[in-house]
Amino acid sequence: MTAEVINLRQFKRDKARGDQDRQAQVNRAAFGRTKAQRILEKTRVLQDKSKLDAHFREDSGTPSDPA
Repeated sequence: MTAEVINLRQFKRDKARGDQDRQAQVNRAAFGRTKAQRILEKTRVLQDKSKLDAHFREDSGTPSDPA
């Protein structure tokens, strides 16, 4: 029985590529939005904020005394 001969340098390179590929998949899942998607989300947030601000009622700070 003979063992399979492995080139350690090639093994390390393959392992590093595999690690980089796994990290790239994680990054794509976390940060993988297109520029158009980011802009769309930003405009929706701004629109929601402006709609909410439009319904905000400002009080004078002093309650009116009916008496």
